[in-house]
Amino acid sequence: MGVLKKITGILLLCAITFAFTTIERSKYKCMIQLKNYDGEGAYVVVSLLDKEGKYLETLQVLGDDDEWYHEIYQWWDFYGKKRNDIDAVTGATISGGQRAIKVLEIDADKIDAGYKIRFETAVEDQEYYADDVEFELTSENVKNKFEGKGFIRYVRMMPQN
Repeated sequence: MGVLKKITGILLLCAITFAFTTIERSKYKCMIQLKNYDGEGAYVVVSLLDKEGKYLETLQVLGDDDEWYHEIYQWWDFYGKKRNDIDAVTGATISGGQRAIKVLEIDADKIDAGYKIRFETAVEDQEYYADDVEFELTSENVKNKFEGKGFIRYVRMMPQN
């Protein structure tokens, strides 16, 4: 019985330690500058992708009218099936020529580990860009500027201290 109690105690200690172990989240200031265009504001979704390019987490949603989320097709395939609460919704869309500055929180263990960030954009009655901006999460890239392919002129990242 003494050995069984010791093993049970060790297993319990391991379970408690694991339960209270948290992954450190790093904060990054992110500026999204849109190109000048006419029309409605752009919905922008910022997602964390795994090494295979599959969605892991929604980091930010700019556009609070969820009836249009299905227009962001690739992200909707991920999010729409689950319909989890999104705590990354941060308000209104961004209009042409405007910018938004947001803080992204990313698990520190995702940096320099093959993960990516994707910025998707859609504008009502216009285009949809699945990978308007997409880059690998590296220590160097989270300090850089990336040009967009669609509605985004550029995205600039900067670590928060």
